[in-house]
Amino acid sequence: MYAIAVENEALVWQETEAPSGIASDEVRIQVAWAGVNRADLMQRAGKYPPPAGESEILGLEVSGTILEVGRHVERFQVGDPVCALLAGGGYAEEVVVNALQVLPVPEGYGLREAAALPEMFATAWLNLFIEGNLKHKERVLLHAGASGIGTTAIQLCGLFGHPCFVTVGSQEKLDTCLRLGADAGWNRHDGSFVDAVNEWGGADMILDPVGGGYLSGNQQVLNQDGRMVLIGLMGGRMDELDLGRMLMKRQRLIGSTLRSRSPKGKGMVLDALYVHVWPRLARGEIRPHIDKSWPIQDAEAAHAYVQDNASTGKVLLAVSGA
Repeated sequence: MYAIAVENEALVWQETEAPSGIASDEVRIQVAWAGVNRADLMQRAGKYPPPAGESEILGLEVSGTILEVGRHVERFQVGDPVCALLAGGGYAEEVVVNALQVLPVPEGYGLREAAALPEMFATAWLNLFIEGNLKHKERVLLHAGASGIGTTAIQLCGLFGHPCFVTVGSQEKLDTCLRLGADAGWNRHDGSFVDAVNEWGGADMILDPVGGGYLSGNQQVLNQDGRMVLIGLMGGRMDELDLGRMLMKRQRLIGSTLRSRSPKGKGMVLDALYVHVWPRLARGEIRPHIDKSWPIQDAEAAHAYVQDNASTGKVLLAVSGA
């Protein structure tokens, strides 16, 4: 098969050995589309290696067609259109993955749109409703609101009755977030978000992919018993916390990653999506916000686009063009 290899940080589409054999609980997928995530850029730069035993090939989500099923897999058959959440291996013509990490393509969806679902929706659901433990009508602050996860979280907040405030990097991105259902927002180039969020009413839960540089501001806008869920380090690894404020307001800081979870852990999140979100997707109540796509051979251009913070929503790579 062909796959993307990283050679001196360059992305090269070249022939490589296909995954050999499958376990009884796995499926083999012919990849049609792969999603681009910031984790891919970090891995390419040598800063985010895959979990032990997982593929070194980039790519955390795909859509495609089942080519082979393990003998204990009952949910899928050869030929089924599916999407899958991976720990690696997506930038390739084939991938083997535990069946727990696979979902059928929602009714009415093609493979292109389906590739935008696994990572965005699993990450947003995990961190809003499981780690963040959102309760009825609690208020949410979403940093990087125009990202793939941000545009997904906006829609999930709207579906389940949670007002949300976004921070973004341009007025154009803010306008998009407001159209998707955000209640209010702030352009980070206009200064600190603290006053604007507090005037809005503060936040009961914060979804933060930034980290360094934002924790102090997060604490200042977080309401009593509020939760900060840290899912990325775009701003750096180091920052300061006011432990007195954390203590008196009973604030909680929660670190969360999806990639390193076990197949069972990922499967629990996907099962929740299948029950609570897949019917909404099929009815058209929400849709993944897709920005642009490139052929897999032009993965360099797709990565540059994401690296420059030019994207709003999901960036995809066409592997087979299906």
